[in-house]
Amino acid sequence: MAMFDLIIIGGGPAAAAAAVYAARKRLKTLLVTEEWGGQSNVSADVQNWIGTPSISGAELAKNLRTHVETYKGDSVEILFPMRATALIPSEDKVTIELKDGKKVEAKSALIASGARRRTLDVPGAKEYDQKGLTYCASCDGPLFADKDVAVIGGGNAAFETALQLLAYCKTVTLVNRTETFRADETTVAAVRAYPNMRIVTNAELLEVVGAAQTPSGDSVGTRALPGGAKFVTGLKLKDTKTGKESVLPVEGIFVEIGLLPNTEWIGNALEKTAVGQIKVDPRTHRTSHPRVWAAGDVTDGVYHQNNIAAGDAVKALEDIYVSLRRA
Repeated sequence: MAMFDLIIIGGGPAAAAAAVYAARKRLKTLLVTEEWGGQSNVSADVQNWIGTPSISGAELAKNLRTHVETYKGDSVEILFPMRATALIPSEDKVTIELKDGKKVEAKSALIASGARRRTLDVPGAKEYDQKGLTYCASCDGPLFADKDVAVIGGGNAAFETALQLLAYCKTVTLVNRTETFRADETTVAAVRAYPNMRIVTNAELLEVVGAAQTPSGDSVGTRALPGGAKFVTGLKLKDTKTGKESVLPVEGIFVEIGLLPNTEWIGNALEKTAVGQIKVDPRTHRTSHPRVWAAGDVTDGVYHQNNIAAGDAVKALEDIYVSLRRA
């Protein structure tokens, strides 16, 4: 079995950035991924990827893959599509078990397997995904400038999203199922201070509703028209105290009900948070095992975005390189 210097698990911005840097440092590297692009794959228009004013998620994924494949055969090998199923770190190496039953080994490993958003499980949520309903305010928020929007959630991520949207949206309504919030009081107070902010509590989300629109954006109800498409027009809510149902009219819905890190396959090999995020040293991105690093949405970092993931991966790669050369 060939021994690599580094195995990278993932195909998003973190994994791609690490692979490019590893190749340029001539580390014998294996990248294992099921897909390219990460969470941005579903975004129609990513406007915050630095150096590129506007790019679709699909095009971003293609660019990441192309950049990594530039070094393919030189010092980088790629297993795609392939899924890692187990991480077995030891004192002198790291072993990765693969879906096809094979095993690969390296002197170090970088886990960049990302996360997936908790999704809404109500009627209309799938139908209007990326048609007014989005899971990424940083990616899609500016597209809703001067519009009435809603944020679903009650944690810090939801309130921080509201703060971001308040800068350019006409109104922002935060919808929370209970009367209390998981967000810290300071953030809640900052959001409440805005005159165009509204908070609805004790609200059960029943349905995402929408209507067909003409290319000019004029709503025409649910009737399909040539060249028209259906977009979000509101949220159907139920007051959990009174039982009264109502429809909140909005043109955009931002869902912030948490992330689920893709770490089930790691088992108990590394220290993780209660929600499964890998604990890392923020200076080096080394995990609880000295031969394993992690970067991107899979970690316990406070902020998760494409640019942050790529930067964290580069930091990790620099530390990996130094560690291997000291060995």
